[in-house]
Amino acid sequence: MREGGTVVRGDSWTAWPVYWTPVIVGALASVVAVVLFGVIGTAVGSWKAGSEGRVTDFSGIGRTAVAYAVFASFLAFVIGGWVTARIAGIRRAEPAILHAAIAFLVATVVLLAMASFGGAVFNGWYAGLAPSPAVPSQPGAPVDPNAAKAATAGATAAAVAILLGLAGSVVGGWLGSGERMDFSFYERERARMTRRPVATDRTTRI
Repeated sequence: MREGGTVVRGDSWTAWPVYWTPVIVGALASVVAVVLFGVIGTAVGSWKAGSEGRVTDFSGIGRTAVAYAVFASFLAFVIGGWVTARIAGIRRAEPAILHAAIAFLVATVVLLAMASFGGAVFNGWYAGLAPSPAVPSQPGAPVDPNAAKAATAGATAAAVAILLGLAGSVVGGWLGSGERMDFSFYERERARMTRRPVATDRTTRI
């Protein structure tokens, strides 16, 4: 649009559509994977069941339990991100990662809703999403220092598990897209597109 000899350009936006059915299915896949890995961790002895599995002191956690917790937290959302991208049929990494991240958000809300009922289905680090036992049952009662430390450790473990889940969803969405997991690949593609010759009026008439 031209006003008074000056060119006025309006802002242009490119919206990315969100396919909610794959997002919901991927989120449910992540939630099921979290519960499944928790049950497996209890079965093999890495975690304790129910509220007893809450992390209360990091010094008492073995290396095997830490390795399994990191593996389970990460892989659960890799599965969800991969399922989201594959069901949506997305073949570009960026929108696939976007949908996987949205599935992660939906799954996190579902996990928090499940934790509000006591978190009986959670084991390991996700048990920290359940209500903290550090709050005294009687109003005005003093807070147990050991319970407060346990609540801090549980919240830290839950935060680490959530961040690992976010990273896992990004990797899962990228894997599901089928594109190469190489950051330099996109730089080479952009450079190749910029070097492509632009058709002039002379070449088009020929």
